[in-house]
Amino acid sequence: MADNNFDVIVIGAGPGGYVTAIRAAQLGLKTAVVEREHLGGICLNWGCIPTKALLRSAEVYRNMQHAKSFGLSCEKPSFDLDAVIQRSRGVSKQLSGGVGHLLKKNKVTVINGEAKFDGPKKIKVEGKDAGTYTAKNYIIATGARARSLPGLEADGKVVWDYKKAMTPDKMPKSLVVVGSGAIGIEFASFYHTMGAEVTVVEIMSQIMPVEDKEVAALAQKMMTKDGMKILTEAKVANLKRNADNVVVTIETKDGKKQELTVDRVISAVGVIGNTENLGLETTKVKVDRNVIGTDEYSATAEPGIYAIGDVAGPPMLAHKAEHEGVICVEKIAGVKGVHPLDPRKIPGCTYCHPQVASVGLTEAKAKEAGYDVKVGKFPFIGNGKAVALGEAEGLVKTVFDAKTGELLGAHMVGAEVTELIQGFVVAMGLETTEEDLMHTVFPHPTLSEMMHESVLDAYGRAIHF
Repeated sequence: MADNNFDVIVIGAGPGGYVTAIRAAQLGLKTAVVEREHLGGICLNWGCIPTKALLRSAEVYRNMQHAKSFGLSCEKPSFDLDAVIQRSRGVSKQLSGGVGHLLKKNKVTVINGEAKFDGPKKIKVEGKDAGTYTAKNYIIATGARARSLPGLEADGKVVWDYKKAMTPDKMPKSLVVVGSGAIGIEFASFYHTMGAEVTVVEIMSQIMPVEDKEVAALAQKMMTKDGMKILTEAKVANLKRNADNVVVTIETKDGKKQELTVDRVISAVGVIGNTENLGLETTKVKVDRNVIGTDEYSATAEPGIYAIGDVAGPPMLAHKAEHEGVICVEKIAGVKGVHPLDPRKIPGCTYCHPQVASVGLTEAKAKEAGYDVKVGKFPFIGNGKAVALGEAEGLVKTVFDAKTGELLGAHMVGAEVTELIQGFVVAMGLETTEEDLMHTVFPHPTLSEMMHESVLDAYGRAIHF
């Protein structure tokens, strides 16, 4: 490349990185992004997007199996696993190409290779576009990878990580999923729906540990009713790997052990930031347990070097990375009115069956923080649209500050709640009070009416239940 000097170089082209690069270019900054593997990062190529494509196939398959309850006929529904996977990979390929188009459209230079700092003022890139590059500002957006625990290391054969779980060569008849965070429970949901006998092992006292206890409990109840096996306060004590199956020893909190022989094991015990091999030791950047230390505007301890997204710590969510990056680069560019991202207003979504979504404080966390709370709840069974959809199980829960009427948190489980949650996110962003929400007109018949009813219930005014 003729000119290797830039205003901003973003390291990593995942959702945080490419969005940041595009916004930097829009602000008139000469911008480059370095990517060692594929545009869109893990999220687009091996995470958020392809898993949703798989889960959509599972959702359609589930509906086919229940066609009779809708007055329809679908004799002996079946699926072609290769076609399901090919659709998922095709969706990712299409969107990855779209990222390349957006970067080109915004005149962002793409540097193909792996970047490493050589002191705080320059990077060296190895790969297709090898060379030395300099910038006034560097933004690290290298994301995260699957965490591996001793004894649970993925081998690509009988113990899978997320990549292998998305591209299986055959459908296992049985499997154990270790970990019930978003990644684990989504895979458990997919494979269970497609016919596998699934056992989830979670070391914490509830599945989806970051979620509201009541919502997680209802989700677990719905999953077990559907035939999934879930073991909480349990851990995998040992794995015996055979040619085509695994003997899993599971130990519960009280010390009792049981053995399960399953076709495959999926390890989903969290993710860890990609901070290695970046040459950060040649800078003042601080790293603690694979998390880069930053301030509220993503600045590190080294002037001119920033970090966003998973590598800068939880919550490890694509949308958090995108917004962090935009805030970071707008601060660099001197945009007026930039303010830090409020972590309490970042929604979380899990696309299992049933879906789970939330924003803000759980009831327990609100009480721990010293709030006197008012809690509203509304069940799906009281909503006409939910009943018409054949999705009458679920719950919408809202948590308010009893003194001020501030919406502290919202938590949902049931059909399409990952689409509904944004209504509460907007409300929190606008500092909407309970009175504002109660006076808001919600369209009928919609699932969103349950949001209204949950607010009303917090103040003893629910109508339909």
